[in-house]
Amino acid sequence: MAGSLKEVFILKTTDRKKGIPTLLSKFSLADYPGKQVAIKANFNSADPFPASTHIDTLRAIVQILKEAGSSGITLADRSGMGNTKEVFEQMGVLALSKEIGFNSVILDDLDKDDWLKVEQEKNHWPEGFYMAKVFHDADKIIQTCCLKTHRFGGHFTLSLKNSVGLVAKKVPGERYDYMWELHNSPYQRQMIAEINNHYKLDFVLMDGIKAFVSGGPEKGRVVEPGLLLASQDRVAIDAVGVAILKMYGAKGKVGETDVFDQDQLKRAAELGFGVKSADQIKLTPLNSETQSDVDRIEQVLKV
Repeated sequence: MAGSLKEVFILKTTDRKKGIPTLLSKFSLADYPGKQVAIKANFNSADPFPASTHIDTLRAIVQILKEAGSSGITLADRSGMGNTKEVFEQMGVLALSKEIGFNSVILDDLDKDDWLKVEQEKNHWPEGFYMAKVFHDADKIIQTCCLKTHRFGGHFTLSLKNSVGLVAKKVPGERYDYMWELHNSPYQRQMIAEINNHYKLDFVLMDGIKAFVSGGPEKGRVVEPGLLLASQDRVAIDAVGVAILKMYGAKGKVGETDVFDQDQLKRAAELGFGVKSADQIKLTPLNSETQSDVDRIEQVLKV
């Protein structure tokens, strides 16, 4: 990788079983043996992909981590549009955890001691917020997100927005509703970015085999880019995701606003994590079929 460029690996495929190992082979897992790994997927509701993480995506990631020698793998999430336990059951998470062996943690059920308070420090969260300790204590953190627009103020819901699910709605013993605060704030998109400033991410995989280019997060107009993407830089992969949504006709702020003028990405740049411009991104196609998509993405990123 040249200089400070951050790579986004892109693969044209609809085959997750083969495609995901190809993508993740680009990241060294040499230090994963014996490590505790936390996974943040997208189980906001019990709606099928691309609303939620495809069960084959989760299976592939967990199997790769187990083959790498990780000593403990924990999927932890909180659903914003449904009961998390029921979502896990309906989406096959609990059955898969028993089948291949990983922990599934329902964040709604945690005690107060299982949450870490992030104080209000020059951010847009009036009362600060609570982040699940499982993501603070893990040796490695991996995220897998979908590719979709967001009609409730986020504009798009990719890697940065997916992090909302590791923040508490309420914590035991308190009445304050942190998600009410988020979704009613004019600074919602800035607040989304601010969550990400408080935890490290080893890499993120974006499943863009299908996408929503309107509506979202649980339903919308479906298109089929046929792409899997991965990066160690969550801002870079979100920028590429926004470019793809634009390519496939997303309207509203996603379609009207240049990629790096999107509020989530602007706030991330202000906070100093992730790339700040298209010039800092290197797009790496992993098969010949991907090149034409890469060429189109590069054009949109540079606008």
